[in-house]
Amino acid sequence: MTSNLSWVVPGVALIIAGCVAAQQAPEVRRVVTKIDSSGKAVAMFDGQVQLTSFRSPNPASEMWVTESSPPDFSWTADRAKTKVGLVPPKGGTIFRIVDFVPTTQKIESMDVNTMMKVVGDHAPAKGLPPRHPMMHRTRSVDYAIIMSGEIDMLLDEGEVHLKAGDVVVQQATNHAWVNRSGKPCRVAFVLIDSQEP
Repeated sequence: MTSNLSWVVPGVALIIAGCVAAQQAPEVRRVVTKIDSSGKAVAMFDGQVQLTSFRSPNPASEMWVTESSPPDFSWTADRAKTKVGLVPPKGGTIFRIVDFVPTTQKIESMDVNTMMKVVGDHAPAKGLPPRHPMMHRTRSVDYAIIMSGEIDMLLDEGEVHLKAGDVVVQQATNHAWVNRSGKPCRVAFVLIDSQEP
């Protein structure tokens, strides 16, 4: 009996540790380089960045933000901590990672203007009303890379199913990211401020 208990206690500990780990915010390792005072390329930052929910049910975080184009390299602070909304600063960019959670009835039944309200007056005037609570449009060119999982991109008419390795160039159009796969989907985005379409 004692020998059986010696396996039970570590087994329960592993289950509890797994549950605690599952509740922690997802992370991404981020490395940012710079040119030091001697002209040498070095790592300025190298560490984990937690993805946290800040605008939607989907954990996300900025990896880097620039406030002008072309950007300069005079900063010493962590540009990922620059306060931005959903859209990039005027003339700037945002590099963001988002873990899209599987959709739920709660998400599907939200107000159809939910994400458009988040975008606010940064949305291009040109475009149809949203057809899904996550549908929105931004005055930006967005490069999206599906890193893992699967997701559907809803457009004004129809949708496009995307898998890991697929890329999207979003040009200020209405779109919604809807994850029907039952598993998280990680997407990397680079948003670049643009002119009014």
